[in-house]
Amino acid sequence: MAPLQAETGIIWLERAESTNHELRSRIDGLDNLSVIAAHEQTAGRGQGDHSWFSSPGANLTFSMLMRFGEGWPVTLGSSDAEFVTRICTLAIHDYLLDRGIESRIKWPNDIWVGERKICGILIENSSMGGQLSWSIAGIGLNVNETSWPAELPNPVSMRELSGKTYDLEKELESLAGRLRSRYEETSCPEGRSRMEKEFGELVFRLPSKP
Repeated sequence: MAPLQAETGIIWLERAESTNHELRSRIDGLDNLSVIAAHEQTAGRGQGDHSWFSSPGANLTFSMLMRFGEGWPVTLGSSDAEFVTRICTLAIHDYLLDRGIESRIKWPNDIWVGERKICGILIENSSMGGQLSWSIAGIGLNVNETSWPAELPNPVSMRELSGKTYDLEKELESLAGRLRSRYEETSCPEGRSRMEKEFGELVFRLPSKP
């Protein structure tokens, strides 16, 4: 089995338009499970046409590269790309639980605490011949934010929930470790079965609008 390369360093940038775009532009030179993070993201995207709000230096905005297929620990068919969502959402749930924060997964890619959104995920996939080749998981986690634009309906940060101020670089190291563990878990049928069960217990959908 190919190494997980779990000790791969995290690349921190002072500023980036989008960490997904930055990672994609460097993808050929990056190891599996590499992470690019930015202290300031000027054009971060959410789902659809939405932008992602984050004050400079207050939160985690980063992207992780996951490789799949021959020569890598995990092989996924294109139809199984939803496991990338499970890797990310379950890893973030694990990480928050470590810090005493109970969370749940709002379908498809958001993490909520109670009725408030703490994290958004934007996943880009590339497939070839019916097999997933790589995924870029862009993650925005509200960590130290305390001031929100009025138009955001229900945001919350870790600091608001706990009263603590967090070291972003240390927090990213911990969260990246959780993501790598969930990626590894996806390499075997037993792991995937466990993840499906956990995801099913944590996920919810908002009621359809009439």
